[in-house]
Order: sequence, then C-alpha cells, then structure tokens
Amino acid sequence: MALVALSAIQAYLIGNTYILKKKDFLRETDALVSKINDHELLDSLYFEGWGEDLALHISDYKNNRISKNEVLSRQKEKADSLNLLYTTIFEQELEALDLGFEVDYHRSLETIVVYENTTLDTIYHNTSQTPMVLFGTNFDHDEAVNNDNSRWYSEQEYITTQGDEVLTKTYDLEIRSANMMLIKDWRSIVLGRMAVLLIGSILLFFFVIGLLYYAIKGLIKQKKIADVKTDFINNITHELKTPLATLAVATKSLQTPALQNNATAFENTLAIIVRQNTRLQKLIDQVLSNSIHGARLVLHKESVVDNHFFNAVIQDFKLSHQHAQMTLIQEIYAPEVLLRIDRFHMTTALLNILENAVKYAKEDIVIKVNTKVKNNQYHIQIADNGIGISPKEQEAIFEKFHRVVDSNIHDVKGLGLGLYFTKQIIQAHHASIHLSSTLGQGSSFNIILPL
Repeated sequence: MALVALSAIQAYLIGNTYILKKKDFLRETDALVSKINDHELLDSLYFEGWGEDLALHISDYKNNRISKNEVLSRQKEKADSLNLLYTTIFEQELEALDLGFEVDYHRSLETIVVYENTTLDTIYHNTSQTPMVLFGTNFDHDEAVNNDNSRWYSEQEYITTQGDEVLTKTYDLEIRSANMMLIKDWRSIVLGRMAVLLIGSILLFFFVIGLLYYAIKGLIKQKKIADVKTDFINNITHELKTPLATLAVATKSLQTPALQNNATAFENTLAIIVRQNTRLQKLIDQVLSNSIHGARLVLHKESVVDNHFFNAVIQDFKLSHQHAQMTLIQEIYAPEVLLRIDRFHMTTALLNILENAVKYAKEDIVIKVNTKVKNNQYHIQIADNGIGISPKEQEAIFEKFHRVVDSNIHDVKGLGLGLYFTKQIIQAHHASIHLSSTLGQGSSFNIILPL
C-alpha cells in the first residue's frame, strides 16, 4: 500500500511537471513566433493588401452590387494570391530563429462586422471547426495552439447615391482573427526536457520494487527456515524411528531362550544391533551436519560384494517393517560384482528410497529391488506400487527440505531431507539417479553406478 501510494504521488508530481514544462515550452515558442507575426512586411500584406481590398468589397456590398458570400469569396481569393509571399517571409524569419523544431502557422478569420450608426451587420462569423484560413499553412486545430487573437478596428468610408444625390457615408469595420501555430512532435520535445526526471523516477521506482522483492523474498525464506526448524524438532523422533525400531526388535529377540541357545542366530542379531547402533549415531551426526553446518559430504570408499551388500540392506529393512503388509521382490545380479562405494552412505541412500516406498504406499505394499550390469555400469532399480508423484512435484523431489504437498498424504512425517541426501550421496559416487513416476501407479528410482 505504501508503494502504491508513493507511486501515485510520484506519478502526480511527474504529471504536474509535464504540464508546467509544456506551458513553459509553448510560452517560449509563442513569444518567438509572435515577434515574426509583428513583422512589418507581414503586417502590410494583411492590413494594406488584404484589408484595403476588403474595404472596397464592403463598399460594393453596401451599394448592393455583391452579396456577403461574394465578399468572402473575393477576400479568400485575395488572401490566396498574397499567401505565397506571406508564407515565404514567415518561413525565412522562422529559419533565422533556429528553433530546432518545426512550426506551422496560420492566420484564420473569425469575424467581420460592420457598424453603421446603430445597425450591426455581420459579414462573416466562424461557427465551424474549419475556419477560413487567410495566411499560412492549413492544418487541423485539434493539436494547434492559439498564438494570438487580433482585433482590427477601423473607420471606413463609401460613396453611395440616394436619388439624384451622391453621399459619402462612414461605417466602422471590425475584423477579428486567430493566429494559430502547430508545433510538430511537441510531446517528444517536452518529454526530452524531462528526460533526467523521468529516467531518475523510473530507476528509483525499480529500485524500490527491487527492495520490496528482496524483502519479501527474504521474509519468505526466513519463514521457510523457521518452518523447517519447527518441523525438524517435531519430526526428528519419527525420522530416527527406523533404526530404533530395528534395535527394539533385535533386543527383544535376544531375550528369547530359543535365540539365546542358537549361537548363529544370536551372533546375527547382535551384529544387527551393533550395525544399527552405529548407523543411528552416524545418522544423527549426518542430519546435524547437513541441516546446521551444511558440511561437504566426505566418502570413505571400500570394495564390497554386491550380493552381500544388498542382502544386508534388505534384511535390515525387512526386520524394521516385519509387521507391515509388504511384499519385497529382490532380483540381485547373480554373478558377484565388486562395488567401490561408501558402505554407510550408500546404505542410507537405498534405505531412504525404501522407506519412502513404505511411507507413500497403498494398502498392499509391493517393492521390487532389481540390479543388473549394462555397458560397464551397475544399475539399481527400486520400484513400488505407491501413490506416485505428479510431474510438477518430480521437478523438485530432490531439493533440500522439499516435501510432496498432497491432501492424501498430509499425515506422513518427514523433514524433506531423505531424497536430498540420497542424491548428494549418489552424486558423490560420480553416479546418477533418475525418477520415473505415474500418479496413482507408483514410482521407480533408477541409480547408475560406474564400474
């Protein structure tokens, strides 16, 4: 509202300045052109050449030899005969002024009135938008400016007969004319004189708009950060629930006599506890490091056998979701392949995708994990039959703190960091990850690792 108010005030001030500049410009031009109009030769053409001829025609009119229309017709012819000389002199004087812009000028007839005793006789009175132009260039008055209104009042005589008597009578002649000028491109000239003000105002306006834009952008960013921090505090427990749930199940299993008496099962369960405990500690460190400090991801690569690695990941995932109605189909590449990866981070990346498959699943969860080697690259595909992701959301699915906004999944907890971390981990391995998804039919994440 303040910006709109300031813009309105600025527009009002610019409008006033424009009007004042226009008046000053027209006043200056009017003063210069008026000097030309008072030129001795031009006055003589008007008063002596055209005016004296008018007096003769009015004498004929008074003696009923010609009509009013014939008076006007003859005066128009007389003006046309003198106009070439008039225009030549005017243009010469105008050129001498060196105005820097073009000006058209003409003198048009407004009224011719004859006063005799107490009788008033109007020979001509302009009532139209196209007056009778006597001298100068003919142009439309819509854009023209009134340079001057002149009034010529003189006493004239004429000879008439009354019976056998010859009389000399007098009358007063009043001629009113309007001097009009048309300045070509006067708007451009006035705006040119306001160039500094206009440019400064435009720059100031965009500067204020820019400040407003960045202020609002900063406000939105700060609000988003505040919302993320709130979500982080509210949802961190949920995000850590997976390893904790696995630890709970494994710990409870250790308490059963059957497991305690089975050395192999006991060692496997203990290994799961150790692995999940280590994972839990690293997960907390990772979240804090990335969300607070934004630390650069550092990998500790090692050679792992693909079969052993994927079986361990899937086993941990199944154990944490053993009570879910879930079908997990695994098609791991049969020949053993050595992968050069960071075991912990790659496990995190894969579990993030698998966890999302459960979060955004339908009632009967079906997850398929498929791996293969093609063109000296190791392909990992994790597909589900979940609710899918809309094309609009797919564009931002790997962005930090981004969460899918959908009325059907508003109860799903999360920080919007899982897939962001996943992509960072994949890229750190000089690998790529791609998503293909159809809304309502599920999603498929495809990871391609170089061998």
